Amino acid sequence: MPRSGALRRVGPHAVLGLALVLGAITVGSALTVTHHLRDEARDTSRLLGRVFAGLNDPRPDGATAALLDLAAQVRSLGIAIAVTDTAGRIAAMANAPLPRDADAAALRAWIAELDAVHAPIVQPGVGTIHYGPLPVARRFAVLALLQGVLFLCLALLSVWAYRSQVGAARDRLWVAMARESAHQLGTPLMGLTGWIAYVRENPGTTAEELAAHLGADAERLERVAKRFERIGRPARREPVGLGAVAERVVTYFRPRLPTLANPVTLGLTAAGPGPMALGDPVLVEWALEAVIKNAIDALSGRGGRVDVSVQASRGGARVSVRDDGPGVAPEVRAQLFEPGVSTKIGGWG
Repeated sequence: MPRSGALRRVGPHAVLGLALVLGAITVGSALTVTHHLRDEARDTSRLLGRVFAGLNDPRPDGATAALLDLAAQVRSLGIAIAVTDTAGRIAAMANAPLPRDADAAALRAWIAELDAVHAPIVQPGVGTIHYGPLPVARRFAVLALLQGVLFLCLALLSVWAYRSQVGAARDRLWVAMARESAHQLGTPLMGLTGWIAYVRENPGTTAEELAAHLGADAERLERVAKRFERIGRPARREPVGLGAVAERVVTYFRPRLPTLANPVTLGLTAAGPGPMALGDPVLVEWALEAVIKNAIDALSGRGGRVDVSVQASRGGARVSVRDDGPGVAPEVRAQLFEPGVSTKIGGWG
């Protein structure tokens, strides 16, 4: 776990660093291409100028001098070139990695490498021109390879960061589920403990009176079991009487509200068992119960009033829970509906 936590802390910085490096290489590649295109345009213009100058030279050897100058210019570009005659023998070569008198097999292998890069240019009755790539092309290939490697690393880190985020959210959800389980079971268990203490203090309590309250807590335990049984299953969509659900939840909480020091009053405004809405009855009751419980907890130690209202609205229904407590702290509002978020020391979220 410590190593995993350290990786999660380092991960975002690594992704940012790789993104910056990838951006720098991309900008560098663009600048290199720009400079190369500018230089290529300049060199091409010079070559054309030499050609036209040779063609317009009135001297008898002017054209020959222009061709020799043009050949020198081509050699200065650094492009590997080999010219073979109609019999396949090397007539001329420039920028070759091998000397002219090298082994014939080695020269043929080198010419084959040139032909693998570019298709040779055949001049009928003269010979064939074989040429290789521009020297700057290797630089472009290295930059492209670096970009590909960095992009792959960035993609892998992004996938890892996403999986880590999903795993962290899943861990938080499991922690919240464990806390919610304890919370849901704790309320009826505390009620049972309270009734046991009440019976000990009041030996004359009738069985009928006790059974009614114990039955309510037992029914709640059964509802809790059904709620957790529904986790992971598709939510049902069936007609739910929101007024009846609200009345059932309010009826459960009212006998358990503080009435002496800092009393809390729980009110309900609902016109019968309606309005009706499509939903999962178990989950709707669970959600309403959690909201009312949080409202009651917010009034702990100060007292106040909680009002539950159920009414039909245009095209649906509206259930509101209002209390006159201090409200939600501004720094918590953005994470209010995330699992496990709570401002209470022992809160369940």
